[in-house]
Amino acid sequence: MTRTLIVGAGATGGYFGARLARAARDVTFLVRPRRAAELRANGLRITAPEGTERLEPKLVTATELDGPYDLILLTVKAGHLEAALQDLKPAVGPHTVIVPFLNGIDHLDVIDTQFPSVVLGAVVKVAAQLTPDGAITVSAPGASLEIGELDGGHTARLRDTAAALDGAGFDVQVSDRILTSMWHKWVFIATTTTITCLAQGTIGDVAAVRGGKAFADAVLAEAAAVSGAAGHPLPDAARVALRATVTQEGSPFAPSMYRDVLDSRPTEVEHVLASLADVAKRLDLSAPLLNAAVVRLRVHNQRLAKDSRPS
Repeated sequence: MTRTLIVGAGATGGYFGARLARAARDVTFLVRPRRAAELRANGLRITAPEGTERLEPKLVTATELDGPYDLILLTVKAGHLEAALQDLKPAVGPHTVIVPFLNGIDHLDVIDTQFPSVVLGAVVKVAAQLTPDGAITVSAPGASLEIGELDGGHTARLRDTAAALDGAGFDVQVSDRILTSMWHKWVFIATTTTITCLAQGTIGDVAAVRGGKAFADAVLAEAAAVSGAAGHPLPDAARVALRATVTQEGSPFAPSMYRDVLDSRPTEVEHVLASLADVAKRLDLSAPLLNAAVVRLRVHNQRLAKDSRPS
């Protein structure tokens, strides 16, 4: 049986790890001592459309890792990536495969620098949030995981990884164009984040006001232009579908970074929006709306950092 390590037990890692554990896979969560204590006291609690459950997960902290794992699902946020890579060093052996759940693409080079040639590309989709009491709430069915070799190859390790993840209550797909899929998810996240964080409302709030749909169209055009210039153009059907999503009146959708703003949490602005804006600059593309959102969220993060300093 594949020995799997889930790095992080937040909304995404907790959900996918719980599904794998329920499917009788050999799953261990690598967590910080505080999260370990919380999970040992209260269990891993998930409320989803299909019901509520509580698991007693197998846990380790960094000092308790006992050797290599076959598969590592890296589910931390980008700001914690470097620390997580240091923590998981004892878990990486000559045949380990790392599947990162992070947004954007910058993390691929960071991981490869630490652990050359072990990473697969991945696109994760799940509508999950971590509540203040440490539980996980899933607001919609249909979780999925798309994985692939970065060069598009069909390898034995890719087939083995897909087999280890399949049949656990979420959809698993193997892609020969995983980088393109990652870019297209990046466009979706950057577009929805820029719209909601600049306008300070949900997608539906923005679409309902005069000029809101035109504003959303302009944001989508910027993000899609960067992806296209980088070699990953949005197909017409995908662009039409994304436009329908970001201009839908009545939509309650709010991306995770906008929810972070509302809940006074730091955002991943540098790793998602700023990184995409930097690509636009390198490609000599104008991206004033993306850049405005970067400034907006940097101010938010800076304000939180100042508020957290001891007086």
